[in-house]
Amino acid sequence: MNKLANYVTGRWITGDGTGQPLYDAVNGSLIGHASTAGLDFASILDYGRNTGGPALRKLTFHERGRMLRGLAMHLRNHLETFYKISYQTGATKADSWIDIEGGIGNLFSYASLRRQFPDEPFCVDGEGIGLSKQGSFMGQHLLVPREGVAIHINAFNFPVWGMLEKIAVNLLAGMPAVVKPATVTSYLTEAVVKEIVASGILPDGALQLLCGSAGDMLDHVVSQDVITFTGSATTGLKLKSNGRVLSENVPFTMEADSLNCIVLGGDVEPGMPEWDIFVKEVRKEMTVKAGQKCTAIRRIFVPENKMEDVWKAIGKALGQTTIGNPLNEQVRMGALAGQTQREEVKNQVQKLLASSQIVFGSLDSVQVVDADATTGAFMSPLLLVNEKPFENAAVHEVEAFGPVSTIMPYKSLADATTLAKKGKGSLVCSIVTADHSIARNFVLGAASHHGRILVLNNECARESTGHGSPLPQLVHGGPGRAGGGEEMGGVRGVKHYMQRVAVQGSPSVITSITNVYQRGAAVKEEEKHPFRKYFEELAIGDTVITHKRTVTEADIVNFANVSWDHFYAHTDHTSLEGTIFEKPVAHGYFILSAAAGLFVDAKKGPVLLNYGLEECRFLKPVYAGTTIGVQLTCKEKTVQEKKEGDDVKKGIVKWLVEVTDQTGEQVAVATILTMVKLKFQ
Repeated sequence: MNKLANYVTGRWITGDGTGQPLYDAVNGSLIGHASTAGLDFASILDYGRNTGGPALRKLTFHERGRMLRGLAMHLRNHLETFYKISYQTGATKADSWIDIEGGIGNLFSYASLRRQFPDEPFCVDGEGIGLSKQGSFMGQHLLVPREGVAIHINAFNFPVWGMLEKIAVNLLAGMPAVVKPATVTSYLTEAVVKEIVASGILPDGALQLLCGSAGDMLDHVVSQDVITFTGSATTGLKLKSNGRVLSENVPFTMEADSLNCIVLGGDVEPGMPEWDIFVKEVRKEMTVKAGQKCTAIRRIFVPENKMEDVWKAIGKALGQTTIGNPLNEQVRMGALAGQTQREEVKNQVQKLLASSQIVFGSLDSVQVVDADATTGAFMSPLLLVNEKPFENAAVHEVEAFGPVSTIMPYKSLADATTLAKKGKGSLVCSIVTADHSIARNFVLGAASHHGRILVLNNECARESTGHGSPLPQLVHGGPGRAGGGEEMGGVRGVKHYMQRVAVQGSPSVITSITNVYQRGAAVKEEEKHPFRKYFEELAIGDTVITHKRTVTEADIVNFANVSWDHFYAHTDHTSLEGTIFEKPVAHGYFILSAAAGLFVDAKKGPVLLNYGLEECRFLKPVYAGTTIGVQLTCKEKTVQEKKEGDDVKKGIVKWLVEVTDQTGEQVAVATILTMVKLKFQ
């Protein structure tokens, strides 16, 4: 008997007993059994906390990011194996691409995100905050990795993407994970984890896998853990209400199946590009993964005078979708994940039929290619019509998690907005319109009830990733019924696995803790100019205080002529009445340029180039006759990765530039970046 293995406490272990049988969704044949019976869940969590956690927390964001990139590169070498197994879940090649390569894409995306973090195990969060008049006391928020385990309880529909999109985030944050995929498709997750383990890229304890029941795992969580759940709202609420979860105040992020919708704008007529875009999007969302997506379109809102034209167009498109064995190249929609899922969908459709009617498809029969409709978990796409969406609640409350959608009429945009919100919170909503004012009014009216809104028109349709595609750069989640949580979202997602702490103290202490110079901290001025130092030699707080320079009227005139900036405040004595200026004022960019002339060391040295300007403020008018000086301080350092073998080893240095006048008041402040060579190549 083939039994799936669990990867826990550094070993592959099969659970006790027979376990749950797992079947091929296409032909109904037995794949194997899955069980976690007999596993010590407390020990599993402790192993993650005590072995995986410390190993990850020793790594910097950049090291963790490179680890993710290496893992993504490794998994790409095994795509053929993953695709072969994925077909057994009922997924077509296109479905599997979303799941497998989409999941690997998340690893790449979060690997690249490392560049938005320092080369440290922690990061500062926001700017420093002055807390005293004299500047000797301040506060700074930090983010540090939580010292627990990220427990991911995933759904059956995306056994690869569901795992990789979550662990990419917690691993970058420096937190280990225990992944519990839905058992019915866990055999594909197991195959991917086997390759992850074989690669040796992740530290021991960074990833553990459970193929089967979660048992009493949640009874052993602690306050440093994080739980994420993807699946039905009912199951999510049950897990979230666990006594241990509540007593330990364990963060619980739920991403629940929701009644997502799409709206056809009142401006869209047959023959317009947006009409075809709308029909294509609905068909795609009903048939990709056989409609088994938490983001699939369940409710379709159409102007009442276009109802018949729309449902006929959608029906025609659905009729051209070939259903059957996903290994057959003609097939565009495969099977549901299993017989149990198909029966559940049919039961939910029966509830909807109390107030709706089927206008396309059959609940009892389906034509398939290269397969047996009875042994495989195949189902016809079903398009329902509900003529009275304001009177019938079921269509806004009952979800059939398969290729099922209901089309409904609306009279006005305000009605469409109200109907969209009747789902009581969803992951995603779309509107197809060529009218930007319709788009604006709908988005602002519906945004409170949706985690993501896609505005589709002919301008973006060709490159749009579509209604049902969550992206690693954007948050994935939604309010209310959708679970009230967020996943991914770039930097935002990483922060879910980190603890924010407000640190108070003197600027010098905060500088020492963060490795980021805080204004008012002690500085170190040496005879050797900081621009003469290699990257390794520079220390945070290294400072140069420059000579002074008096700004003249000729400076202002000459800069206007060189830059072609003849703004009246700089050049026209007669136009200053009613302004804040007493006389022509020096250009802000001249002040910055003059400051550079004062602090730059001209000789060739380790500084390779000026890399950019992050922030700049002009705080006080500078008139002819004002004498300015500059304090340049090393603020932050980050090693830059080599792009090619013969590339020079270098790093980026941020410098705080403070320009003062003869009274000692600041007239300008900026952060400039230089690229500095490493001494040891």
